[in-house]
Amino acid sequence: MSDMVTGGEIIVGVDGSEAATRAVRWAAETAAERGLGLRLVHALPLSAGYYGGGLGVPQGFFEATEKDGERVLDEAMELAQATGPGVDVDTILSREPAIPALLELSHRARMLVLGGSGKGGFPGMPLGSTAVAVTSHAHCPVVVVRGRAGEQVPAEGPVVVGVDGSPVSERAVAVAFEEASWRGAPLVAVHAWLDGDYDTVFSPARFYSTWESVDAVERRTLAEQLAGWQEKYPEVHVERVVARDRPRHQLLEWSARARLLVAGCRGRGGFRGLLLGSTSQALLHHAECPVMVVRPEPAE
Repeated sequence: MSDMVTGGEIIVGVDGSEAATRAVRWAAETAAERGLGLRLVHALPLSAGYYGGGLGVPQGFFEATEKDGERVLDEAMELAQATGPGVDVDTILSREPAIPALLELSHRARMLVLGGSGKGGFPGMPLGSTAVAVTSHAHCPVVVVRGRAGEQVPAEGPVVVGVDGSPVSERAVAVAFEEASWRGAPLVAVHAWLDGDYDTVFSPARFYSTWESVDAVERRTLAEQLAGWQEKYPEVHVERVVARDRPRHQLLEWSARARLLVAGCRGRGGFRGLLLGSTSQALLHHAECPVMVVRPEPAE
């Protein structure tokens, strides 16, 4: 297998919510398949130590909050061990806020797994603030576990990856091939090109070409981006999709059939310094399957 995604364990943020329960189950199944360790992390609420205005709370309140956090971790561990027999499961009760605690752990994780929304969200909230912040800053791929109607997380279907030719997209393609290989799933590579910048979309070559020839150029571009990875993973069946459409439209449609969506944190349409592009944000909020967001290497 490729070592494209480095690190030796899967980190899961847990808070006792239904979304976190789905994340634990998904992560435990993945850890069991790959022989990886699983670390469950629960951060004590910031409000556990202070009243309004920075006034301290009674020690008994803090102890009760810590005991509740231990209960959340114990229940998550029991679920993880039942879902992934034989998986080495560890727990962390963090006194740091959730976001910095998870980001610190992401330095050495293979992937970081979160539920779509936690206990701090309201009914119908598509994505929690912790998931947004962690996905924007983590040092490893982040999976936000989403489901379909009734919140069922799909276990069948292809792995789908968005391809736009950007450096982060190239890394997403590498990770997607590895995920498809591990899962014994086909890979669908989606290249939708209406998100290009002005110079790309309105280049002289395109201006003097028919739409059909432009479509042929885009298909050839996609084939070139996949060629080396298809040779490395010959067991993965690849379907290529080229569409004159916004990437988010195509990828959200595919999420109704996919078991996993893989995307770079931002594409070629993003400006320098942008942490999370509009396509990735749309997938995290509205996809009907788990979404893995891949970030660039530190040097990038």
